[in-house]
Amino acid sequence: MCGIAGLSWHHPQRIPSIAEVRRMVDVLAHRGPDDSGIYHSGIGLLNGNANSDSKLPVLDRGALLGHRRLSIIDLAGGRQPISNEDGSVWIVLNGEVYNYRELRNDLKSRGHQFRTESDTEVIVHLYEEFGDDCVLQLRGMFAFAIWDARKSRLLLARDRLGQKPLIYRHHAGRVDFASELKGLLQLKDARREINPIAVDHYLTYQYVPHPTSILSGYAKLPPANLATFENGNLTVRRYWTPPYERSAANCQDKVRANTSAQKEVETELRETLTEAVRLRMRSDVPLGAFLSGGIDSTIITGLMQELSDQPVHSFSIGFPVARFDERTFAREAAEHLGTIHHEKVVEPSALSILPKLIWHYDEPLSDSSAIPMMYLSEMTREFVTVALSGDGADELFAGYDRYRAVKLAGVFDYLPKPVRSLFSSDLWQRIPASVEQKSFRRRLKRFLDALGEEPQRRYLNWISIFDRSRRREIYSDSMLARLGDADSASFLQNAYAECPSRDFVTQTTCADVLTYLPCDILPKVDIASMAYGLECRSPFLDHRVVELAARMPLKFKRNGKQGKQILLDTFGDLLPASIQSRPKMGFGVPLDSWFRNELKPLLFDVLLDQKSLERGWFRPEAVRKLVDEHVAAKWDHSYRLWNLLILELWQQTFIDSTAVPTRPASL
Repeated sequence: MCGIAGLSWHHPQRIPSIAEVRRMVDVLAHRGPDDSGIYHSGIGLLNGNANSDSKLPVLDRGALLGHRRLSIIDLAGGRQPISNEDGSVWIVLNGEVYNYRELRNDLKSRGHQFRTESDTEVIVHLYEEFGDDCVLQLRGMFAFAIWDARKSRLLLARDRLGQKPLIYRHHAGRVDFASELKGLLQLKDARREINPIAVDHYLTYQYVPHPTSILSGYAKLPPANLATFENGNLTVRRYWTPPYERSAANCQDKVRANTSAQKEVETELRETLTEAVRLRMRSDVPLGAFLSGGIDSTIITGLMQELSDQPVHSFSIGFPVARFDERTFAREAAEHLGTIHHEKVVEPSALSILPKLIWHYDEPLSDSSAIPMMYLSEMTREFVTVALSGDGADELFAGYDRYRAVKLAGVFDYLPKPVRSLFSSDLWQRIPASVEQKSFRRRLKRFLDALGEEPQRRYLNWISIFDRSRRREIYSDSMLARLGDADSASFLQNAYAECPSRDFVTQTTCADVLTYLPCDILPKVDIASMAYGLECRSPFLDHRVVELAARMPLKFKRNGKQGKQILLDTFGDLLPASIQSRPKMGFGVPLDSWFRNELKPLLFDVLLDQKSLERGWFRPEAVRKLVDEHVAAKWDHSYRLWNLLILELWQQTFIDSTAVPTRPASL
C-alpha cells in the first residue's frame, strides 16, 4: 500500500521541476511513511538531494514517477520506482498483487530475471510479456503507472473494483497523476476551480462519481480502466466488466435444470472466497481483521482463523450510544472463532476529527461512517499494518435492507398506473410521522411517495441526500443556470444499463457495485486506513468472487426479508446463531443529535456564515430553513446538513487558502 504521483509530457508548454514533483510525493507521506523515491526518464533514479530546477534535462518527451512506500512485501528489496532488467520499463504501484508468487514462477520459466521478491516487479515483467493486457492476470487492488521508455508511452491502470484511487489532469501537452487530488494541487500551474456538475452530483449521491472530479479539468480514472498517453494523445478504455448480463441466461437455466445447483454454488463460493482470503494473508508484516460482529466481517475473520496456525488478531470499536455500538456482537464472534480480540470505546467527536477528515478526503465525501472508520483504523494500526475487511458483501449478495423495498415496489409496478397513483397520493403524506428520518412512518411515506416514479428514478430518490426537487429548491438562480439540463441521474442510469435483462433487484445490486461501492464505500475505507498507514484488504472484492456473485440468481441471495442468504447457508459454521439472525446495524454516528447539541454552534458558524451564504451555490433562505427545521426538531435534515457542512469546510480548506495545505488544519 503506497502513494504514487508523477507526470508524462509530449512537447509540453511547461515541465514541472523535480522540487514540485517531490512536493507531490511528500504530501502523500501518510500513504507511505516508510520510504520514497523518484525516477526521471532523462536522469534515472534521483537521490534525496535532487530537488533543483537547473539539473533537469530538456526533453520533448519524458516522464517523472514518484512513490511513497508502506512496506508490506519484501521489506528490504521492494523499493520503488522499479524497472525491468535493462531499465526500459519503469513502474510505481499503489496496492497489492496477491497472486504475485504464481505469476513470478511463470515469468521465470519464460526467462525473466528478478532482482527483488516484490509484487511490483512482477507487473513490470508481465507488461514486457503481455503489454497492456498484463492487468488481466492480476488478482489484487492496484493503481499503477508504467513508463515505457522505448515507446515514450505512459500507461495508467486501476483495479477492477476501484479499491485504489488514481486521479489525473490532461493539459498543456502533459498528463499529471496522483493517488490523491492534493498531490496534483502541489504543482504551480494547478487550477482550483469548482465544477458545478460535480457539486450537483455530490448533493445527490454524497460523493462525486467517476470520472468527474470536484475541480474542473481533473478526472478520476474509473475502476477497471486503462489510460495511455502517447504522442500527446490520451486514450482511456475499460478492460473488465462484472458479468451480470453475460451470466443471466446460463444461471437461470442451471437453476431450472438442476435442483442441486445451490449446493454446487455453495461449494464453489466456499472454495473461491477461502482462496481469496488465503492470498490476502500474504504479508511480511503483522496482519489482523476488522470484526464488527456482522455476517461479512465474521466470515472473513473465521476463514482467516481456519487458515492460520495462530490466533488471529481482530479489532472493533464501540460507542456510548447503544444504537451505534456493536461490541457485544463482535465479542461473541471473537469468542466463537477464537481470535485475540481488541476493542476500544470512543466518543466520536466531529469537532476533533473534522479537520483531519476534510484534509484526507480531499474531495467532499459526506458518508458520516468515515468518522468511525478513521477511529477504527487508528486503533488497529497500533497493533498491525494490514487488516482484512468484509467490504463488498452487501452489494454482491443483496444484503442492504433497501433491496427489500426495491422488490416490494416491483410488485406495485404490476398495478395499473391509476392505482399506483393512489398510493403515491398527497393524502398519504399527511400521515403524522416521527422527526426521526429512519422511523417506520417516515420511511413508509417516502416509499409511497416514490411509487409513481419509474423504478430507476425511484431508487435514486430513495438513496439521494437531496433529491431532484430538493436540489432545485436549494440552488440559486445562477447555479441552476450553470447546470442547464444536466441530470445527475445519468450516472446511476448508465450503471443500470449494464445488465438490462436481469430482475430489477439484481440490476440494482449491479448498479451499486458499479457506483456506490467504488465511489463511496471503497474511498471511505482507503482514505481512512491510509491516513494511519494501514493497509486494508477486502477478500469479497477478489474479482473471481465478484464474477461468481454476478452469476448467481437472486433466489440464492435473498429469501424473503433475509439478504445474503447464500452466505448464511455456506458459512453457517463460522457464524454464531445470534449473528445469523441479528438486524443490520449501520456503522455511523448520531448526526441528528449532534446538530441539535454539540455541533449546533458549528452549524451556525459555518453554514450560516456570510461567506458561506454568499458563495453563490445555494439560496441563503433555503439553507437557513434546513438549519432551523432541524434544530427545532421539526424534521431530521441531519444527512443534508452534514452534506452541506462537509462541502463548505472542504471549500475553506482547499479553495479559500492561498496555498494548498500540506497537513490538516484546526477548526
